[in-house]
Amino acid sequence: LCRQVPELEKATVRIRQPERVRGIIRSLREQGVARLQVISDFDMTLSRFGCNGRRCPTSHNILDTSRVISEDGKKKLKDLLHYYYPIEIDPNRTLEEKRPLMVEWWTKAHELLVQQKIHKGDIAQIVRESEAMLRDGFNEFFDQLHKNNVPLFIFSAGVGDILEEIIRQANVFYSNVNVVSNYMDFNDDGVLTHFKGPLIHTYNKNNTVLQGTGYFQQLSTRTSIILLGDSMGDLTMADGVPSVENILKIGFLNDKVEERRGKYLDSYDIVLESDETLDVVNGILRYILAE
Repeated sequence: LCRQVPELEKATVRIRQPERVRGIIRSLREQGVARLQVISDFDMTLSRFGCNGRRCPTSHNILDTSRVISEDGKKKLKDLLHYYYPIEIDPNRTLEEKRPLMVEWWTKAHELLVQQKIHKGDIAQIVRESEAMLRDGFNEFFDQLHKNNVPLFIFSAGVGDILEEIIRQANVFYSNVNVVSNYMDFNDDGVLTHFKGPLIHTYNKNNTVLQGTGYFQQLSTRTSIILLGDSMGDLTMADGVPSVENILKIGFLNDKVEERRGKYLDSYDIVLESDETLDVVNGILRYILAE
């Protein structure tokens, strides 16, 4: 398979069951483009984790550290991050333990943001001034999917308004892209009053928050899935798909690589360690979509 997808030879790639992965990729190609859909997380999956030794911001970070947030607000948001992020990525805590704590974190963070009286009109500028970066190869990724009419479903626990703006400013917000995320609600004066429900956090990306969207029902013939994520919570993103025939799970392991490697290799078919590109994903897509 490395002949057809040379990117799998990259030093960042780890695969526990190469034969199985080979089989899935072949099946995805055989099933053809009409059956394919891509389901992806956004922050630290489509966007970069780091650049030149510095962390890149998530869609929440972009807002949290922007000029529209007061110094006091910034400090409180940072305190929440320092308290809850270690819980989020702790390999020794169960999902049952983590879920209520994530709800707590997101709820408190959203309440703080609402207090800041953020203006809708400021969002484009906030994104422009931020250090947000999509992964290298994002143009080819979005273009290939668009050209072949492959639906791209972005399922994010971030801030929908911010991440849509990032994609828009990168000129890749095509008609095949659909986003489910935490969206802000603004009043008639364009001031943030609350976040629309349901709340999406790292560990509830599944059916429960998709009820009523009907998105996957419209795509019931799209039974081949490439799933892209960077956390254990992203593994359930395809749970709303009515009938999955083939699924290839690709995980970006960005942080605490040594201690989390085992868990990622148990859960994802392909693990990309400290890889800031979409090279492997693009290589697989090229092979699947080739005439």
